[in-house]
Amino acid sequence: MARDFAKYRRRRFSNIFVMGLCWSASALGIAVLFIILGTLIYRGVGHLSLGVFSEDMPPPGATGGGLRNAIVGSLILTFLGTVIGTPIGILAGTYMAEYGRHTRIASVVRFINDILLSAPSIVVGLFVYSLMVRPMGHFSGIAGAVALAVLVVPTVVRTTENMLLLVPNQLREAASAIGLPRALVIRHVAYKAAMAGMITGILLAIARISGETAPLLFTALDNQFFTFNLDGQISTLPAVIYKFALSADTRWQDLAWTGALLITVAVLTLSILARWLSSRRGKS
Repeated sequence: MARDFAKYRRRRFSNIFVMGLCWSASALGIAVLFIILGTLIYRGVGHLSLGVFSEDMPPPGATGGGLRNAIVGSLILTFLGTVIGTPIGILAGTYMAEYGRHTRIASVVRFINDILLSAPSIVVGLFVYSLMVRPMGHFSGIAGAVALAVLVVPTVVRTTENMLLLVPNQLREAASAIGLPRALVIRHVAYKAAMAGMITGILLAIARISGETAPLLFTALDNQFFTFNLDGQISTLPAVIYKFALSADTRWQDLAWTGALLITVAVLTLSILARWLSSRRGKS
């Protein structure tokens, strides 16, 4: 009896100790997060003004200027990367979930997709640099959009496949029983049931690429002037933050903090929206 009681006390102590470690790690992570957010707000909000959105990057030593060209460039490349990568990801995820669920090629694609999910983004930048930038002979916004699209694809593939696999087969069987072809069953039944989860995956992919710097340094590089020319260098917010943060110019440093705050707010908004859609799907 005494031995059982001693064993119970040891287990209880171990449980309390491990729970304390878990709570301490959680508290540390949340504290670091709040410190980062607090620093961004403190350093970035003070220099946030209408000129940040209406004026272009200032030259060194200037007192004014903003981030208009970088913001517009980031929006363009993020939009193009999403438009290019999303259909590819949806089609690949659909094939693996609906047509080739147990085939060898699906297993190979799934394995490669898992590698791409964990691959450093700089590797993607180097790949697109050797594939497009070197043969073209110059940096370009098109290469930057392709690099971001490569980062979008694996996230969308994984999310699309997982969401379609969660759709009950009884829905597909019921639609097939009334004579619908398989393509229409996927389009009108499977996609409709998995739509919220697929949109969540797309939002997460956008949140991932919106803050990427390394692939853009190898592809789009930077441009101090406002331009819509995708065949040449184009400015992006992450690249400008990297450049301004390393500068000794105080105005550039202030704009770097403001740009970092804008990216953080955008990513946080997309993440919250993705969580909301995911929770809404769970309740429906």
